[in-house]
Amino acid sequence: MTACKIAVVVPCYRVSSQVLGVIERIGPSVAAIYAVDDACPEHSGDRIGRECSDARVRVLRHSLNQGVGGATMTGYRAALADGADIVVKLDGDGQMDPMEIERLVTPIIAGRADYTKGNRFHELEFLRTMPRLRLLGNSLLSLVSKLASGYWDVMDPTNGFTAVHREALSLLPLDKIDRGYFFESDMLFRLYTIRAVVRDVPMAARYGGEPSSLRIGRVATMFPLKYARAAVKRLFYSYFLRDFNAGTLQFVLGGVIALAGVALGIGYWVHSAATGVPTTSGQVMLAALPILVGVQLLIAALNYDIGSVPRDPLQRVAHANPPS
Repeated sequence: MTACKIAVVVPCYRVSSQVLGVIERIGPSVAAIYAVDDACPEHSGDRIGRECSDARVRVLRHSLNQGVGGATMTGYRAALADGADIVVKLDGDGQMDPMEIERLVTPIIAGRADYTKGNRFHELEFLRTMPRLRLLGNSLLSLVSKLASGYWDVMDPTNGFTAVHREALSLLPLDKIDRGYFFESDMLFRLYTIRAVVRDVPMAARYGGEPSSLRIGRVATMFPLKYARAAVKRLFYSYFLRDFNAGTLQFVLGGVIALAGVALGIGYWVHSAATGVPTTSGQVMLAALPILVGVQLLIAALNYDIGSVPRDPLQRVAHANPPS
């Protein structure tokens, strides 16, 4: 565990009453801690500076609030500049157990992943402490995130307890990653574009009496468009820009054939309504057949996409092909 330099980034916004306890629980395997005061109205950074004697802690400050994603990116940049091998993102509100850091980074140290994240859905026992509304919302987001990100074997996309290897982190466009609460999902999309290996690490959720900063209204109005945009960009990058494969043909032909069947069916329906002549069974089948074939091709394309989840960690590839 000590062979790798592990750094922890702690975004700080309205967590002045919890963040010192979080920092105290970070174990000795961590070499550096970056507490990012994201223009916190409670002045979390000042309190850490006054009351925290841990020599590993460095307080970074934003003059304007940039959101949890923006704060995390600031910490990522500082950790990379200081030579960290693995960077963990840990919230300062106490909902994530710092004692789980070693479990979180183990797959990365073992060379089996480039990015790991907590998964509160792996064990049914873990779900008993999760509020029902959060459980429903996260379940739906997990399904949508699979399509948008391409990581079909990953659950709990909004879980912010993450770790990333510097090899993957250095390839990510940090200036383009979402600055708000969508950044965890955006990270998955960006990681797929560089073909990073992502693995879930089962862990329990910890909830106190603090309210969640992630509002249902914000998710309902902002996330769908962002997920749709990420999905379209990922499919374009994967099946048209960077490669042209069987999945490409299945997506294109399936979509075209299914839409042709729908258009033909609508045409028959309009003609029947205008003339009063019932549509024949042959015409119905003529419209239904391409729809069925198109759907089958789209299902095949989906199956191809599921089988294309990245499996070779970037860090292993980089070590196998060192720069000349």
